[in-house]
Amino acid sequence: MKEKKNIGLILLPLVLTVGIVGGIFIGRVMNTRHLTPAQEKWAALLSLINDEYVDDVDIDSLIEKSIPDLLAYLDPHSAYIPASELTAVNEDLSNSFSGVGVSFQLINDSVMIVEVIPGGPAEKVGLMPGDRIVSANGTQLTGAELTNELVFKTLRGPDGTKAHLKVKRSNSKKLLSFDVLRDRIPVNSVDAIYMTAPGIGYLRVSKFGNGTYDEFFNALNTLKAKGATKFIVDLRGNTGGYMDQAIYMANEFLPKGRMIVYSKGRSPLNETIAVADGNGAFQDAGISVLLDEYSASASEIFAGAIQDNDRGVIIGRRSFGKGLVQNQTTLPDSSAVRLTVARYYTPSGRCIQKDYKRGAGGRYELDIVERYNHGEFYSQDSIKLDKSKKFTTAGGRTVYGGGGIMPDIFVAQDTTGYTSYYANAINSGLIQKFAFQVVEKHRPLLKNVKTIEQLNRIIPRDDTLLENFVSFAAANGIPARWYYINQSRSLLLNQIKSVIARDVLGYSEFIRSLNMSDPTVERAIQSMQKNNSNVMSKTK
Repeated sequence: MKEKKNIGLILLPLVLTVGIVGGIFIGRVMNTRHLTPAQEKWAALLSLINDEYVDDVDIDSLIEKSIPDLLAYLDPHSAYIPASELTAVNEDLSNSFSGVGVSFQLINDSVMIVEVIPGGPAEKVGLMPGDRIVSANGTQLTGAELTNELVFKTLRGPDGTKAHLKVKRSNSKKLLSFDVLRDRIPVNSVDAIYMTAPGIGYLRVSKFGNGTYDEFFNALNTLKAKGATKFIVDLRGNTGGYMDQAIYMANEFLPKGRMIVYSKGRSPLNETIAVADGNGAFQDAGISVLLDEYSASASEIFAGAIQDNDRGVIIGRRSFGKGLVQNQTTLPDSSAVRLTVARYYTPSGRCIQKDYKRGAGGRYELDIVERYNHGEFYSQDSIKLDKSKKFTTAGGRTVYGGGGIMPDIFVAQDTTGYTSYYANAINSGLIQKFAFQVVEKHRPLLKNVKTIEQLNRIIPRDDTLLENFVSFAAANGIPARWYYINQSRSLLLNQIKSVIARDVLGYSEFIRSLNMSDPTVERAIQSMQKNNSNVMSKTK
């Protein structure tokens, strides 16, 4: 195992991100300070309400409810964590926990899934990012009184217990039902690794956890031993993680003295800088980084370091745009505040944080929807760039700040073959159930299967497989509509065979199977095969 290095880094410890809320310093305890006149006025107001208001008021409860509103006027990522929720929230940062396997945010008084843990129970039954959980085992999970604590209590539980979820999905008019068996949720970071073409290795990093760099470095060496000299690093859907892990990862590819990232805040204590130490083992390797609109925070730090140093090619769609750093400070009652204390910047000097307005509740969270409606996912010309935030890379190329990382090669979202029948099949979770039946039926023949190629020789051929699924779906409430089925044929078969591969061979082969028809991965392969250079632009 390669030992982690300081790489010229001045960095406060335990820098991390949670979901799309990035860069958090953990462990500070609040110091008492002298009250300003405005703070004294606030205390006097609370005292006045307590003594003279017409009805009895629980002042502590009033304060609890007012703190989130106060922080909301600062920025989208400063947050309050009640004492009753702090243990559960921090538990998400540990190596494993028992539950349904989703990360969520409370948005507009509802539970929105922001990540489905790869290989976890929720992923197996077909839950998806963007789904809103309406209820769990009969407990309503909507409304103004909804808390993180209630969600944790209902979604987490002992291994093997069932969570019956009612889910609202954006493209479905009716609520969807899912039965999820709780299980231990591993916090693995590199969840797919394979050779995707001669000399080209692929690895998917789903988050930046405490052990991500070690997993990443070991994966690179595994692929190198198989002949890889170029690497596709897939960060699509990676909403963040420990910032230092992204720095260590970037250091493997950069020559000595190249900047990786720096941060600036009002206090010098919150300013950091990371510079490559020249000991990276893959400085001569080719690299492509895949991004999409859900790649955030630490993902953007890694991609920004690669792009701004002209070290590799960024492929996909514009990233989320999260460039703020939070300190987690423990308050006297053991609650905590995650307060934005700095912005981080890529080597060219750009801050990738997208615009936000203080107190503009909801609009920031709807930015992804607005991008979709604007056509950005399908046309590069539809991307709104702030031309005033223009920066120059080490090799003299122009890049832009203020709204995520722009890819060097844009790949539109692929909707070929997407029909209402396909949407119903995905939303119902029937593909997962059908795949499980196929595996059970052929399990005696599958015990010694080691590759997708071997698997495809055992399971039914495409025509039979599709016909069997259509019959299964019809028996479970989705009528056969062959006009749409034929349009979605490739998508349906790829999804069915990929889920079968997951059940038989594991999550890495699931990703490999899906990637066989993924235009972004294909574009990365083509780019690397065409370009023999390991950098975008030769620099001295």
